[in-house]
Amino acid sequence: MTNAAGQPAASELDTEFHRGLGLFDSTMVVVGSMIGSGIFIVSADMARTIGSPGWLLAAWLLTGLLTIVGALSYGELAAMMPRAGGQYVYLREAFSPLLGFLYGWTLFLVIQTGTIAAVAVGFARYLGVLLPGIAEDRYLVAPIHVGASYAISLSTTQLVGIAMIALLTWTNTRGLEYGRIIQNIFTTAKTGALALLIVVGLLFGWNATAVGDNFGRVWAARPAADVVPGLTVSSAFGLCVAVLVAQAGSLFSADAWNNITFTAGEVKDPRRNLPLALALGTGTVITLYLLANVAYLVTLPFDALQHAPSDRVATATLDAVLPGTGAIVMAVAIVISTFGCNNGLILAGARAYYAMSRDGLFFAAAGRLNPHKVPAAGLVLQGFWAAFLVLPRTFDAATGAYGNLYSNLLDYVVSAALIFYILTIAGVFRLRRTRPQAPRPYRAFGYPVVPALYIAGAATILTVLFGYRTATTWPGLVIVLLGLPVFFLWRAAGRSGAG
Repeated sequence: MTNAAGQPAASELDTEFHRGLGLFDSTMVVVGSMIGSGIFIVSADMARTIGSPGWLLAAWLLTGLLTIVGALSYGELAAMMPRAGGQYVYLREAFSPLLGFLYGWTLFLVIQTGTIAAVAVGFARYLGVLLPGIAEDRYLVAPIHVGASYAISLSTTQLVGIAMIALLTWTNTRGLEYGRIIQNIFTTAKTGALALLIVVGLLFGWNATAVGDNFGRVWAARPAADVVPGLTVSSAFGLCVAVLVAQAGSLFSADAWNNITFTAGEVKDPRRNLPLALALGTGTVITLYLLANVAYLVTLPFDALQHAPSDRVATATLDAVLPGTGAIVMAVAIVISTFGCNNGLILAGARAYYAMSRDGLFFAAAGRLNPHKVPAAGLVLQGFWAAFLVLPRTFDAATGAYGNLYSNLLDYVVSAALIFYILTIAGVFRLRRTRPQAPRPYRAFGYPVVPALYIAGAATILTVLFGYRTATTWPGLVIVLLGLPVFFLWRAAGRSGAG
């Protein structure tokens, strides 16, 4: 059975890949792709926005519920359509090739590659704590300004980030076994490091003053930044908006759990192992994230958490327990964490482009496997674009400070990614109606109520972000819509070539 493009039906198993990922390996892809550097940083900004320990934990709990419910709902689609490409395939099959392409376009342009660039630079920055020669102001190519607000540069930090992308791209072209081994080693190590941070904070960082204030006045409002000018957490509405706006940080930190679905063609017994890996991986990470925030709150007074230097909350927590050495210990942990995170992102992303290429909607080379049974051309294309995204800088003329363009792009597409998550889970409902007889080895937990709650909750967050974070949401929608003419041009070129 084939689809309109002449490819095997989405419900059939891929046969061209090597199925080398068992349940443990698949769970490690989920865990490893989720845990990067966000959990060690974003709680500071969330605390400044929300203004109380109780609501900070509530915000993380909301993130956890949405993530786990989303993963449990995806499990039905993953078991039903266990093919390379994951979310791209689900959107294509549930709605249309156009919607699938818009997701894949945004994935390649920003979501996957921008995240790879961000994680690579994060790796380099923390490696610079251990090796001072790696620094953002040590330039091999000084900033070359392009207009008033942008520049291109190559610092030693950027160079190390690019080298990391190149190394992991190369190892993944050598075959699934290389990527699997790296993923398992580094994910195990960084999960252990995060667990150790939690234990150190809870057992040795216990600060009676901080505990008394943070948990004795758990819901009491502290000074917080205005959500928007004139709207503060002092009102119930302002507090609600603050909690929902803060989801941009926590949801991004808990994102990428869907990456395992891209590699469905390489998972053993995918109809069983994909739903299990999604549930086990997201459950493990969310538990660790909640405990990490408890560890921060028992160690640091709330104002110290809000104003941790450079937002490095985890470093401030370890410094409180191990004065003078906490920064080094945390740097080692984050170097390990980001290396493992990027391996998972690089491994998985190319499989989505492979599926797009097989549909005639991406470069033809990305749809072919090399002798090691991996989409090497897709890996290389992804690596080149991610490495390029490391180079452009933003420039603030008022302060003379440089930023990173990928950071802006990622801010823009957080809301766009949420739209695609909502649509994908809506696909569960649509496919139940349009393909009622399709095999469903696993059915979404709590259907229809639980998936509907995800859609309602995520849509509420999305509405608030579009209403109160317009500068970082509407541009993301523009990035997605730029894919419309590209889709029609690519499809026309495909038809012309076929003719």
